[in-house]
Amino acid sequence: MAILAVSATAAQGQGIMGGHVTGQVQLDGQMSRADSTIGAQDVPERLLMNARADIMYTNGDFSAGLRFEMYQNPLLGFDAEYKGQGIANYFVSYNGKRLSVTAGNFYEQFGNGLILRTYEDRNLGLDNSLFGLGVQFRPVEGVTLKAVAGKQRVYWGYGEGLVRGVDAEVNLGSIVKAMRESKFRATVGAGFVSKYEEDESIPSAANAEMRLNLPLNVGAASVRADVGYGNWSLQGEYVRKGQDPSAVNGYIYRPGEALLLGLTYSQRGFSASLQAKRIDNMGFKSVRSRSGEMLYINYLPAITKNHTYAFLAMYPYATQVNGEQGLQGDVMYKFKKGTLLGGKYGMDVHVNSAVVVGLDTTVTGGAGTEGYETSGGLGQTLYGDVSVEVAKKLSKSVKATVTYAYQVFNPVVENEPGGLHHNNIVVADVSWKVNKKHSLRFEAEWLGSDSHYDAADPEHGDRRAGDWVMGLVEWNIGSHWFVSASDQYAYHDGTGNYPNVAVGYTSGATRLQVGYGKQREGMLCIGGVCRLVPASNGLTFSLTTSF
Repeated sequence: MAILAVSATAAQGQGIMGGHVTGQVQLDGQMSRADSTIGAQDVPERLLMNARADIMYTNGDFSAGLRFEMYQNPLLGFDAEYKGQGIANYFVSYNGKRLSVTAGNFYEQFGNGLILRTYEDRNLGLDNSLFGLGVQFRPVEGVTLKAVAGKQRVYWGYGEGLVRGVDAEVNLGSIVKAMRESKFRATVGAGFVSKYEEDESIPSAANAEMRLNLPLNVGAASVRADVGYGNWSLQGEYVRKGQDPSAVNGYIYRPGEALLLGLTYSQRGFSASLQAKRIDNMGFKSVRSRSGEMLYINYLPAITKNHTYAFLAMYPYATQVNGEQGLQGDVMYKFKKGTLLGGKYGMDVHVNSAVVVGLDTTVTGGAGTEGYETSGGLGQTLYGDVSVEVAKKLSKSVKATVTYAYQVFNPVVENEPGGLHHNNIVVADVSWKVNKKHSLRFEAEWLGSDSHYDAADPEHGDRRAGDWVMGLVEWNIGSHWFVSASDQYAYHDGTGNYPNVAVGYTSGATRLQVGYGKQREGMLCIGGVCRLVPASNGLTFSLTTSF
């Protein structure tokens, strides 16, 4: 890889036929050993490794790229089907003033992604890019037309389902002269996506000797609008999907639908937003028989805050594609300097609350039927939280952030049994700039929960349960080095002690980090999409560089 980086850097400096080469290299490694206390399993290999190199060539309006990936063998938590190495993605593209065309692997999104979003998230081990052709046409300023066709990547191959879609978006402020000087603004759009699969034999739930009459083509259509006036904005998108029996919904024939709404107000020092979402049978895969997170054509965003602190993110929410409805409210306010609460440096307050419940359903049948009916009421509680975050600069060199949160979590969102978990969480985060070259950060967290870990049933017990404390110290040395030490400890009704140390070095676009310690088993969720991260005990390292 070093030879590749040097050669590419030289090519960038000299130019290749008038163009230039850029790229990024990432390497992640892990060593782990068995630890019965935290549930870490023995790993046959001494070293697990994920690596990738993205190379891009650009020459005017033309570009081409490829990605080499290696999983030898995949890190814990990544699907074993990734094992191997090779060229995983490649494309050529033209991007002109009016027309853009991409052939090969590409990523695209219509609106909020409710009917189409192909994307890659290396932390989740997820890549559902389309391999085919993507076209964008901009006939006039403010109008964008899109068309895509292809098959989705699944590990080292491609799914059999064919995905095709068209989308149109119009910014009225760009094409209506009277709106250009107005405080009123509006963008409207609509899209349609169809997937085609060949027929297959799926037995009927009512009669095992009969086979389901499967739709070979399934379509999903959306309409959306984003309007605003002054400091206010309102966004909305509605989706309707045809009958789509699949492994995700138990092969029922109920049509799907989704509604996403958002209202926002913003001015200097203050912002507020309210979001609402309702999903009913909106799992949309290009291969009907596949479960798991691969081969989703669409993306259903979570309506909960994406927490970053360890205990706030211990019970992340996973979007329930078969049915959920929820609300989220968010308010941010800045107390000005010189006021009673603002003091000398001002103070920021951030309040967020979200609640997600299931649909109120009545089961009417199994595979081969519409499955259930909805009443429009509220189903069981799936997740809820409220958090208050206060950030204040105490002096020129010290800043403190304090957060309190209350969470309600239903294990059913992770397909696990058990009643609701009620958690209280407190976080204190203090940063101290000692001098020009040195700074320290201290973090303390506490989680109190009414959940319990059953040591007699470790296979099904939740090792996140119980009451926890955590401490972290991070020392930054100049612009190059950092050292950190932390520990998470379950002191009541839980199990495990998870110490960790890490050291990192950054130079320009290159960053190296090495850590040693224990990783708690749990779910890693980004935007409502999740994967299970197994417990581990050992060494980790990561190297990233770009050129």
